[in-house]
Amino acid sequence: MPRHAGVGKNGQVMSVAAMAGRALEWVRQLLRPSAPLPPLSRRGAIFDAFLPLGLYLLAIQAGGDDAEPRTRMPRPEFDPPGPPMIREPFPVIEDEQTGWPLVMLIAVLPLLFRRRWPLAVLWIVVLTAPLIVDFEAALRLSFYACVIAGYTAAVYSPYRLPALASLPLAAFVYAEIREPAVPTVPDGAVPFLILIPILVVAEGLRRWKGRADGLEREQAEAVRRAAEQERARIARELHDVVTHNVSVMVIQAGAARKVMDADPGQAREALLAVEAGGRAAMTELRHVMGLLTMDGSDPEGLAPQPGLDRLEALVQRVRDTGMPVELTVAGQPRPLLPGVELTAYRVVQEALTNTVKHAAGASASVLIEYGDDRLRVEATDTGGGPAVSAASGNGNGRGLLGLRERLAVYGGTLHAGPRLTGGYRVAAMIPLEAS
Repeated sequence: MPRHAGVGKNGQVMSVAAMAGRALEWVRQLLRPSAPLPPLSRRGAIFDAFLPLGLYLLAIQAGGDDAEPRTRMPRPEFDPPGPPMIREPFPVIEDEQTGWPLVMLIAVLPLLFRRRWPLAVLWIVVLTAPLIVDFEAALRLSFYACVIAGYTAAVYSPYRLPALASLPLAAFVYAEIREPAVPTVPDGAVPFLILIPILVVAEGLRRWKGRADGLEREQAEAVRRAAEQERARIARELHDVVTHNVSVMVIQAGAARKVMDADPGQAREALLAVEAGGRAAMTELRHVMGLLTMDGSDPEGLAPQPGLDRLEALVQRVRDTGMPVELTVAGQPRPLLPGVELTAYRVVQEALTNTVKHAAGASASVLIEYGDDRLRVEATDTGGGPAVSAASGNGNGRGLLGLRERLAVYGGTLHAGPRLTGGYRVAAMIPLEAS
């Protein structure tokens, strides 16, 4: 029995902890901003700067010495018969109270930041009101500032529920202070005083919804752009992988077919090269497809992205097609960013692929030059005729376009075109951090 009692107590403790956790999560959701603050325009900033200044000067002008002489009437201990007395919008400033200019300035100064921190400004105005209750003119000015701050919080604050909950609390504070905080109004104005807050809240909800819808549209547009960029990146990867390897395989298969009867040994070597090219293509395709379905289920099947250390293997595959290729590395080789190395590798791959497809019988040369602040990649050929792999089409320039997009990510440039002495030249320049 004691054991069961202990289990019951533990269960109650766990239940209380779960309820506390849910309550804490509810509070977090409550305090989470529903939408970002709208951007503050220059015109809005100027208006916010002149608004408190205008209220301040209006209150001084209406209650200052230049107004008609007025005396402070004692408050009656009972309500006199007849219609209620309508007090002036701004009461008389009592000169015997020292420091009233500073107190009145404190009452309206938070409005400078009403659209930057709407809810905070409302709370500052409300919490300041009880501290200036001895200054009637300043307290009346604080009431007007609270109305403006309440409207701003209802319309602009990203914290929807706290802002709506603050409005009745602010009304309660000024209702407790009563005279002289709130001006007396005729009975006919009461319906308007009820309708105006409703309209303010409705307008705030409408703007909140508009900002939330706008945020959702922006997020959807960002997702769409990201998806398009990712599709373009994958298309470039597939183009680079498939075009190069398939072009080499077609060249090797064509060579094997031509020498199959006359030289079976050479045909066998060409077919082995076709097999090696197919395996390389499958490895890189598996990597690209792994990027699409990356879930960690088959990490062993993904080969690393090629870099400059694999240029020799790339050049050798082209040499196996019968095309002489010279690879030259100048400068002091050093590790670079993986993306830079991949981009340089793709430049050489695309250039050699185009040479194999469109310059049969040519020879090619590749230069990798490491500089202090840039990497230069250049591939040239001596020119020739189209190969068998080019019979299906001459391409649409997608490869070079993809290279320019790759290089643009790192601030690089690409120049491609025919040489004056014949052949074709592809040159890329990629800026590097100075070492």
